[in-house]
Amino acid sequence: MAAVEIDNVSKRYVGNKKEVRAVEGVDLAIAEQELVTLVGPSGCGKTTLLRLIAGLEEPDRGHIRIGGHDVTRLPPKNRDIAMVFQNHALYPHMTVFQNMAFGLKARRIPRAEIKRGVAAAATTLGIEGLLDRKPAELSGGERQRVAVGRAIVRLPRAFLLDEPLCNLDAKLRERMRAEIKSLQRELATAMLYVTHDQEEAMALGDRVVVMRKGEIQQCGAPLDVYRRPANRFVAGFVGAPSMNFLEGRLAGGRGVARFRCGLGDWELPPEVGASLGDWQDEPAVLGIRPEHVHLSESRESGSSPTARMEVRVVEHVGDSTLVHLRTSSEIAIIARVPGVSDIRVGECAEISPRLADAHFFEVGTAGCRLY
Repeated sequence: MAAVEIDNVSKRYVGNKKEVRAVEGVDLAIAEQELVTLVGPSGCGKTTLLRLIAGLEEPDRGHIRIGGHDVTRLPPKNRDIAMVFQNHALYPHMTVFQNMAFGLKARRIPRAEIKRGVAAAATTLGIEGLLDRKPAELSGGERQRVAVGRAIVRLPRAFLLDEPLCNLDAKLRERMRAEIKSLQRELATAMLYVTHDQEEAMALGDRVVVMRKGEIQQCGAPLDVYRRPANRFVAGFVGAPSMNFLEGRLAGGRGVARFRCGLGDWELPPEVGASLGDWQDEPAVLGIRPEHVHLSESRESGSSPTARMEVRVVEHVGDSTLVHLRTSSEIAIIARVPGVSDIRVGECAEISPRLADAHFFEVGTAGCRLY
């Protein structure tokens, strides 16, 4: 049985005489013991969907089931879920113990049971020494642990986390991310985690759900979403730096295909041509990730270049170097070079995209995947 089921759920808002589709026809099932990350740009409907599941908003259409029971019209307190907000939402006048115990007291749980539950959750999160402190006396990471502790002490059927790490620094975010994933495995409870950070979504989730304009664009295992994006939007959103896109035209047939663009006329590998089928000068978009763009300095290369471009920006990012290139006609490409490169801004370089790893999409921002 799925812990949480969302069946054709939609939510619209009307303001200033304009209707906004926050969530549109969403179908999603989250299994017991599964961690699903929900990712997308600001305004795509992630938080609205979470609030619909929690009961803080009511859908215009569709059904929400938790543990097999329809909870679409039930108040939040009757849904057996726990939610962690991005601003922690701790009571400043209460101690850590009182904050964590508040929900249990409201449900009239016996005092001895509350004490045992809070102590167990605090030990799990490593905050047992902070129970007498107030939120103002805690660091950002400690306040985050208290917010998570207040949720897990209830032992709910599902956890809903709304960008809980967005206010932490990079190093603390990384540590808390690992702790949340470890905690979810230990609790063996369903979790829906909302984030705008695609790297965080890929690192945490058993499955990743990518949203745009209130609709699910793709749902799948992190590597599947990365390697086989369903459309151009997903391809460009997932991955850092973003996938390179070249608009051009496909032509060919009988397993031999070519792609013509502003950088050249390229014959595609046989396996790519066979999958694409027959084309008669049809518009298409080629997508290639930066790590699949080979780069060599023109002064060192004796072979004919696939394309010659000028180096505009060089970024050293530790184990690799990001090289931003442009042509005189303003076609842009980013290449990821392993290690530290001594290539300099202003030099000309030859790029050679590994076309066996290329993706092809229909023309348009959300063009569907062709290959």
